[in-house]
Amino acid sequence: MRRIIGIAGLSLLVLTGCISKKKTTYANKSGKAEKSSKAKEKSSEKAAEAADTFVFIEVDSPEEYIRTFAPLAQSEMRTHGIPASIKLAQGLLESGFGRGELARKTNNHFGIKCHVGWEGDYERHDDDERDECFRRYNHPMYSYRDHSLFLTTRSRYGSLFDLPQDNYKAWARGLKKAGYATDRRYPEKLIELIERYDLDQYDAEVLGKRYKSGRNTSLSGYNSYRVQEGDTLYAISRRHYVSVEELMRLNGLKSNEISVGQVLKVPSQKVK
Repeated sequence: MRRIIGIAGLSLLVLTGCISKKKTTYANKSGKAEKSSKAKEKSSEKAAEAADTFVFIEVDSPEEYIRTFAPLAQSEMRTHGIPASIKLAQGLLESGFGRGELARKTNNHFGIKCHVGWEGDYERHDDDERDECFRRYNHPMYSYRDHSLFLTTRSRYGSLFDLPQDNYKAWARGLKKAGYATDRRYPEKLIELIERYDLDQYDAEVLGKRYKSGRNTSLSGYNSYRVQEGDTLYAISRRHYVSVEELMRLNGLKSNEISVGQVLKVPSQKVK
């Protein structure tokens, strides 16, 4: 794997350990340093933040995203009580498995906007409205930590922490009820991702429970999709929560080239 990393990024490698995928570093263009409302960060984290280096971790598929960030999601679950399955599903969905434009520019894997009181780095990005303010992080691990702080320090999410940590369906619906997203199908999308990729296995591991999926729903059914003008294979893969590689395999494609009117097989999954 190709790695491009600055000297300052080495402290991040020590800190993150298992997160050792392809990385690209950039000079941090914003003037403000991120501040935490919690107790003092570990000295290694301070050193990494002080390095003022933007580190982007490149992954090539949803499966690689999960392998890369599952240990971080589990660590946050142990510390803050948010199911790893929920955090991973939100990360997959909100960041386009780490390959979306916002994630590439900001390392923001959860679509968290600046909100009142945010004193860290930020970038402007078109979302529900034009030129909205989104939080920017030097490394994805800060996005994962800030997502935990975002949920644990806002009263509207308080009821989530009364839910069992192994009830991902209740958590998904609770997030929507608390106003995390405007998409009416947000809970269903999270549940679909969790069940497609068996993300609840990471919850069971943290809770010390035996895990047995028994779903076999990874690609349990298929729908047909007719390619529209402006479509790309990547855009279609994002829409149906499947990697480009899997989409190519399903349709016997040798390249990413597709044509308007072409009918593709795409995975279909029912949410229980």
